[in-house]
Amino acid sequence: MTIQQLLKTAPVTTLLLISFIGLFIMQVLTGVDANNPSTEALLKWGANALPFTMGDEPWRLVSSAFLHIGLMHLLFNGFAMYFFGQIAEPMFGSAKFLALFLLAAIGGNLLNNYVTWHSILEGTGQPGLSAGASGGIMGIGAALLIAALFKISVNGMVLNLKSLIFIMGINLVYGFAVPGIDNAGHIGGAVTGLVIALAFAVAYRQRMTIALQNMPNPATYKDRYQTTYINFPASSDTESSANNEHFNNDVGFDNNSSFHPDSAVNSHVNTHANHSHVSEQKTPTKSILIWQLLPWLVMLLISIGFVWWWQDIHDQILQVLKTIE
Repeated sequence: MTIQQLLKTAPVTTLLLISFIGLFIMQVLTGVDANNPSTEALLKWGANALPFTMGDEPWRLVSSAFLHIGLMHLLFNGFAMYFFGQIAEPMFGSAKFLALFLLAAIGGNLLNNYVTWHSILEGTGQPGLSAGASGGIMGIGAALLIAALFKISVNGMVLNLKSLIFIMGINLVYGFAVPGIDNAGHIGGAVTGLVIALAFAVAYRQRMTIALQNMPNPATYKDRYQTTYINFPASSDTESSANNEHFNNDVGFDNNSSFHPDSAVNSHVNTHANHSHVSEQKTPTKSILIWQLLPWLVMLLISIGFVWWWQDIHDQILQVLKTIE
């Protein structure tokens, strides 16, 4: 897939990849080592570090997701984002896809800081730093797993569950096997993605169910709009003509009028049918709207939970610092 095709199919994915690469190029141009950047350089460019992130610089929860520790780290995450993004973004929509990535990245960084903080309290760890889009990417991968389980299709194609499990498994095994990999960030991002994707999947299923339930039955549709005719006795042409003249005079229309009984009945039946159809559509439309808002509501609740989580760790750090002083 070319850059033009990717930009058309998955614009947010394209912009995220450009931001990863652009930030890395800016680092290198300012003198940062392309393969082994220093701790000072990473802190300067927005890495996630417990004393700073959980102190006065919570913005590092987001900025660290765009920063990578060396060229290989960038290439690995860039390929994963390219692979997952071109599938997930058209499936979930650009806005939801971006929210999913950011929340999964924040969730991964928060879990990393939580684990680091408790290891410090227990005397088994020390402050460190982390960076990379891995948490957000793991969240996207987990969301695709849920989509495959619920058989959500994109452009008529259903995802291959075995392939997704294989790719996610490689990431997790690699993280546990290689020292220095942010396993907590991977797990936190994946769990966040799973929760958000469940909301996506449930909403998708409910919308499909409502749509199928409200598809017009061909027999009912035919009966609803069937033409009703007024039949007159026609024992002879003369009698029929007289009856028609008598009918027109009785209802007060001139014989030359364009009024036809058939059209009057049809108009009444169709008007009544259309009114009933509109009334029946009001409730499904409201129901569908509710399910469309569900993913956004879940993401809002997750965001509120993250704020509370950050505040809790922040307060614990302040209490310990006051005790030490």
